[in-house]
Formats: sequence, structure tokens, C-alpha cells
Amino acid sequence: MSDTRVFLGAMAVGVVAIGAAAFLYMRNTTGEVSTEDGPGPNLVIEVAGEANGAVVIDLLPEVAPQHVARIVELAESGAYDDVVFHRVIDGFMAQTGDVKFGKYGGDISAAGTGRSDLENVPAEFSKLPFQRGTVGMARAGNPDSANSQFFIMFAEGSFLNGQYTVFGKVVSGMEVVDAIRKGEPDLNGKVAEPDRMVKVTVVK
Repeated sequence: MSDTRVFLGAMAVGVVAIGAAAFLYMRNTTGEVSTEDGPGPNLVIEVAGEANGAVVIDLLPEVAPQHVARIVELAESGAYDDVVFHRVIDGFMAQTGDVKFGKYGGDISAAGTGRSDLENVPAEFSKLPFQRGTVGMARAGNPDSANSQFFIMFAEGSFLNGQYTVFGKVVSGMEVVDAIRKGEPDLNGKVAEPDRMVKVTVVK
């Protein structure tokens, strides 16, 4: 598989124990991850389109240090600004982060197949579950193929547990995530006129 997407095939994976870090990610009574803001840093995404507003993500460097470092590096360089949510599946997740082919205003027909010019990031799988509000790194079939694309969960997705790197959780603005324009089910969530991340900043 040449493109970077949430790869749903079954595969054997190793699970990394993270000890006390898991307590930062306890599920609350609504089935969402805790919205308690941890030590950060925070990723702030200004969304525009059908959805409008700010989404604040608490990054988890104690869980996935290399992935958090990559997200911070791309955000601080401006690479994520004006990148679209190219694949959005109602009841599942919203995917973005294709800094090569996903820039708003250009030809986004290949969005979802691109990456940054940086090297791929090796897997940092953990025991943190994929729940509503979880932020995970997209990849291709190779576990070590994550690069720039990521996704935000609309709902629980236990079939992803231990197979994708969790690097953050939404602590504010989940209603904005919910409003992101959805894609076509028959096209695997591809969005014809997608919403976008107007500006992505890091607050430390």
C-alpha cells in the first residue's frame, strides 16, 4: 500500500507497556477520553469550513515522544497550515495532515497519499485505547511508516488498539471535530469539498 491511511487489516503487533501514563487517558462516564489537560504541550487547530472553531489537543510526549516531536516540528514550521481533512468517516474518524498533497486551494485529488520530506517515524504503540477524542498517527501497512498524517476519533475504535500510535487527546473543541464535513461512504470517506486546518500552533 503506497498511501498513508488508517490501515484496517489484521496484523501481529507488539504492545508497549506505558505504566502510569495510562492514567492520563482514563475513560469517563460518557465513553470519551478524559478532557483533563495534562502537562502538554498543546496543539491548537483553527478549523474552517462546515466546521468553524478551535480544537485543542493535549500532546502526550510521555507516551509517544518521537511522534509528538514530529507533530510539533511540522506545526511550528507552518506545514500544517491550510491542510484539509481529506478523509472523514461519520462515526469513525477525521483524517488530515497530508502536507504534500492536501493544501487547500490547490489540486487535492491525491490527498492522503503524501507525506513530509522528513523521515518516517517508528511505531510507538501503547496500551492507550482508541476512544472518542483520541488522536492517532496514520500509517501505511508498515508499522514504521507514520510521517505527517493523523486522525481524530469520533467514536470508540478498539480494533485500532495497539496497532496505531496514540499521541494526543482532544481536551477542548470536540464539538468542532463533530462538525467537520463528512466524506462519501462509497469512496472510503473521501471529501469532495473538505474543511481545513487554517492555522496550527503549539502552546508549551
